[in-house]
Amino acid sequence: MALYSAAAAVLAGLERGEGGLKSLVFNSGFPHVRQLYALVSETLRYASVLEKLLDGAALLQAEKKLAPQLAKVLVYDLLFGKGLKCGGRWKALARRHRARLEAELARMKVRHKVSRNEDLLAPEKAVSAPASQVPRYVRVNTLKTCVDDVIDFFKRQGYAYLGKAASVEELKTLSGKKFLLDLHLPELLVFPSQTDLHDNLLYTSGHIILQDKASCLPAFLLGPVAGSHVIDACAAPGNKTSHLAAILKNKGQIFAFDVDPKRMATMNTLLTRAGVTGCQLAQQDFLTVDPRDTKYSRVTHILLDPSCSGSGMVTRGPGEEAAPSAERLQALAGFQRRVLNHALSFPALQRLVYSTCSLHQEENEDVVQAVLEEWGSAFRLVTAFPSWPCRGLAAFPGAESCLRASPAETLTHGFFVAVLERSKEGAAAPSSLPAAAKNPQPGEGTEPGAAPKKRKKKKQRMKE
Repeated sequence: MALYSAAAAVLAGLERGEGGLKSLVFNSGFPHVRQLYALVSETLRYASVLEKLLDGAALLQAEKKLAPQLAKVLVYDLLFGKGLKCGGRWKALARRHRARLEAELARMKVRHKVSRNEDLLAPEKAVSAPASQVPRYVRVNTLKTCVDDVIDFFKRQGYAYLGKAASVEELKTLSGKKFLLDLHLPELLVFPSQTDLHDNLLYTSGHIILQDKASCLPAFLLGPVAGSHVIDACAAPGNKTSHLAAILKNKGQIFAFDVDPKRMATMNTLLTRAGVTGCQLAQQDFLTVDPRDTKYSRVTHILLDPSCSGSGMVTRGPGEEAAPSAERLQALAGFQRRVLNHALSFPALQRLVYSTCSLHQEENEDVVQAVLEEWGSAFRLVTAFPSWPCRGLAAFPGAESCLRASPAETLTHGFFVAVLERSKEGAAAPSSLPAAAKNPQPGEGTEPGAAPKKRKKKKQRMKE
């Protein structure tokens, strides 16, 4: 019952505007955050269907003490999930009303002339249609297994392997128990969006990582060779960190930073399950890390995925910041410029990936342009992944070197990635930091919205 109570509390927090989905899940205190996040996300996705079911079955009228949020998560798992995972009075209540709820669900399908539960989502607003097409992406954890063995495992479980995808359009046709190898990333499998693998043995043992395709791009494009020293600046919950470790083949050193203790604990669990070694976790604001510390003298690669508006995430709830104010964007962009400047100040740095799950130019192209201008010829943009179909906005010359991703064009979450390399003429680190790196302007504190003289710590957002 703890799962449903926690999920109901998250839904209530979203409705009250207390935070975003991911922050509320991480701050819930529930030990299995991925299970909680999956349940709340799916409940939100079926929200309009669940409201009609509750209304048609008059469940809340019959059960006066049942909170609407709790009713939604219970009915979701009862009718659309894998069945209720609780006992006691709530399970008895659900059984008492099950026949009425199932009858109302059947009537809804008849009215909409559909046969499958997920087809009831089709009448949703057109703006959400691309989000419903985003497949389930599965990254094979090469620290523990290989792609061929994972494919064989799923085939033994009754899945049909269709080979390597030839186009993004082909990913849209997936249904049932069919899956493909992604056309861009060599260790990424693609399943229909409704596929739930949270209880699959490969997932629970760390052999596969459930990670959106766009979220796999930063580590893939950073591409450190085995033996490299790498910083993951805003690391929790750890999917990108585990990807870096796999690319490094656990050879080298990763320094991973995050300020939130709960997120760090979750990250430690994830990395242990994934078989990651050679990774030093530090509960520390990356902006307080001294680039001149000899510990980081061999750091040649940095992955920087800072706090952002999260406007590219397709599983959004009522409390998510879909349209941040101009002031909020300015504060976020100030923080992002500050942290990118700080990352570029590491003396041995050769390659950096800057990424966000934001759609806003202010947090993406504008940040990259401003920082590159401050560093002069020391760093340059790399044209990353030329075959990627969605490029950066033409905000400045060379911005097309950056990547963008979206549900409509790439069947992923909304994402932005820029790859920066030290230029030959900038091979030696600058003797002093750019002015903005030393003296942040108002609105450019170490966290969004922080005062320039006194830094406030703010929890980093949860990343795919």
